[in-house]
Amino acid sequence: MTAHNQGPITIHPVKDKAGKREFVELAFRLNRGDPAWVPPLKGEAFDLLTPGKNPWFEHGKAQLFLARRSGRTVGRISAHIDALALEQPAEQGMGPGTGNWGLLEAEDAEVAHALFAAAEDWLRGQGMHRSLGPLSISIWDEPGLLIEGFETPPTIMLGHNSPLYRAWVEAEGYQPVKQLFNYGVEVRDGFPPLVNRIVAAGEKNARIRIRKVDKRKFDAEAKLIMGILNDAWSDNWGFVPLTDSEIAFVGKKLKDIVFEDLIRVAEVDGEAVAFMIVLPNINEKLIDMEGSLWPFNWARLLWWLRKPKSKRLRVPLMGVVKSLQNSRMASTLAFMMIEYIRRDAVRDYGVEEGDIGWVLDDNQGMNAVAEAINATVNRVYQIYDKPLA
Repeated sequence: MTAHNQGPITIHPVKDKAGKREFVELAFRLNRGDPAWVPPLKGEAFDLLTPGKNPWFEHGKAQLFLARRSGRTVGRISAHIDALALEQPAEQGMGPGTGNWGLLEAEDAEVAHALFAAAEDWLRGQGMHRSLGPLSISIWDEPGLLIEGFETPPTIMLGHNSPLYRAWVEAEGYQPVKQLFNYGVEVRDGFPPLVNRIVAAGEKNARIRIRKVDKRKFDAEAKLIMGILNDAWSDNWGFVPLTDSEIAFVGKKLKDIVFEDLIRVAEVDGEAVAFMIVLPNINEKLIDMEGSLWPFNWARLLWWLRKPKSKRLRVPLMGVVKSLQNSRMASTLAFMMIEYIRRDAVRDYGVEEGDIGWVLDDNQGMNAVAEAINATVNRVYQIYDKPLA
């Protein structure tokens, strides 16, 4: 049956809780047949879109849109503007006049076309002259459209979408501006000899101390790590600083899946200068939960979280302060943290593989570290932009 026979597409701005619920639920219906799609927890997906729940809204605003045809909801998209992103230098990817779109789900190309028209109209109406996306909904959430790596489910906090979407996005005149790589690496048997030599040399350096985080001082540790992150990433493409309330929000969200032996802080001369966060892959459990913790899933999850056995872990974030970047010290610290966490992860969590990502395509330091440990790219995400005439 052609789309034309199914009646006209109408676009509806989401104005209330019921609309937001419909927005969240649609992803479940449209992705149900995809074995690699991991259903998010519906409560978390709802909170992401809700001012007062997600502190991004303290400096950002969003309009959600639903597409309907013949009484059925057939698509969704978000259009949003981040005041902090507008303040960034334009040569760094964001900057004045740049609005964003994200959270696209559509039954077909015609629906996608109508959704993009609505999102771009809204951005124009807000004075934006460029549309960049997808971002869901901040650069720190799930940025980029998956263009390679559809076969396997993503690990924790990585996005997944239909392979059809790329053609639909590009048909709207969007051009690629940046690629984000996710690397996979075998960790059970250790890293190449060169890496082990660097780690051994670092261990002889009295200036260096690699420590675990202390969960009893969780808030202070989160603040310390995110402070390093804001400094370390500040020159990166697409960077938008995390605010104090966002740092607290991220900390609260991750608290249950943070394990002291999977997070390291590196100190040089007594000062914290680098960190690495590794998370167990909760997606292994979520994939069968249909987005709900009730009635028994919460108990299963809590039991697993006591000491998760996870074949695959993800490194979502690591950073070295700007003053040390591109130095030999930076790579020594990175390899030491990676190796220490690898040993604990293999011994205590049954880990066999790691995911490192995402990494910007032009982040030479991080791409070199991935290469040195024999990691290979297993997922590629693409961010697009388009001038709004």
